[in-house]
Amino acid sequence: MRLFILILIFLGLTGCAALDTVKDSVSGISDYFLGGEDNADPPTALVEYTPEIGIDVVWKESVGVGSEEQSLKLIPAIGSERIVAADREGLVQARDLKTGKLIWETETEIHFSGGPGLGNGTVIMGSSDADVAALNLENGELLWKSTVSSEVLSVPVIAKGIVLVRTTDGAVIALNEKTGEKLWSYEHNVPALSIRGAGTPVVVEDHVIDGYDNGKLMALRLTDGKYVWETSIAIPTGRSEVERLVDLDVDPIEVGGVIYIASYHGGVGAISELDGDILWRNETISSYTGLSHDWRYLYLSDSESHVWQLDQRTGASLWKQKDLHQRKLTAPAAYEDYVVVADFEGYVHWLSNSDGRQLGRVQITDGPIDAKPVVVDNTVYIYAKDGTLAALKVRSL
Repeated sequence: MRLFILILIFLGLTGCAALDTVKDSVSGISDYFLGGEDNADPPTALVEYTPEIGIDVVWKESVGVGSEEQSLKLIPAIGSERIVAADREGLVQARDLKTGKLIWETETEIHFSGGPGLGNGTVIMGSSDADVAALNLENGELLWKSTVSSEVLSVPVIAKGIVLVRTTDGAVIALNEKTGEKLWSYEHNVPALSIRGAGTPVVVEDHVIDGYDNGKLMALRLTDGKYVWETSIAIPTGRSEVERLVDLDVDPIEVGGVIYIASYHGGVGAISELDGDILWRNETISSYTGLSHDWRYLYLSDSESHVWQLDQRTGASLWKQKDLHQRKLTAPAAYEDYVVVADFEGYVHWLSNSDGRQLGRVQITDGPIDAKPVVVDNTVYIYAKDGTLAALKVRSL
């Protein structure tokens, strides 16, 4: 796991440092994480158990090359009875939600890195080449393409005709959904070291809530990008840059006026959307994948691939599932009585939301899955890094 984190951090190095400086930084990080040798825990092997549920593969298709094994934020989006997914080389597909049948596909030759986000009849994508592109949701036609300040490594968010993107240089940029015209931007300094990635902003009422690599959560005004409030979720500690590394790469979620967010090396927190006051903080958990929730609980995968259930009101841990240790789990998705995660060998696991026990699993590919499962109408949609797109459904045994 330490080697995995090392690679993430190395890919997240920012700025225009000289080659020697980069080499020195990488050397220092390597010594810190590896202790001079690769002593990371191996992934836990899967063991046989008696499944309590059956899992049907409703359909399975391929979306080009997927992410080409790169660390990207390509997550399927669902709307208008279709699922839209894109690959690294610019292919975008829309498929029927129930059958997987291809509705349309478009070859854009854009190096996609984040998306899609769905707006009012639009499909919005971000690229590694600092492009934001809009396609027509009905037929895949390219509507416009705009240039932003740097790579987009989050899923674009569309609210009230405004497209919001996070770039790797720390900026939040707002574009007109119809034309791609830049409306405003807010720039934020990025630390020298960070985990590669960026959290997707969440829009609550007229506020844009976003987390940053320095452990701060910030609210901006949707209409013009003006500063509203900020609060520190993760406090850096330690003597070196690596020891002080904190990162809010997890997408924040909002439930009833409360923002929940997890951080690497900084715990999980609940924050009032109105003024940024911290309602509670659980500092024992480190995560860079993501959160989900149901009516009362939060669920997350930590940096060791342990799955947690937390009380939304207090942050207290209710159960912790450790059987999938170091299997590089995705963020969990919660629905009905289940919590669903996928791993680095293409397995999708169903856990019980009452105690975290394993209920069933299915392998849809032999490669890694890093995109959070998407659940609609009790169907779980999975997108693997090799481009495999599948719809799965539970049945009783």
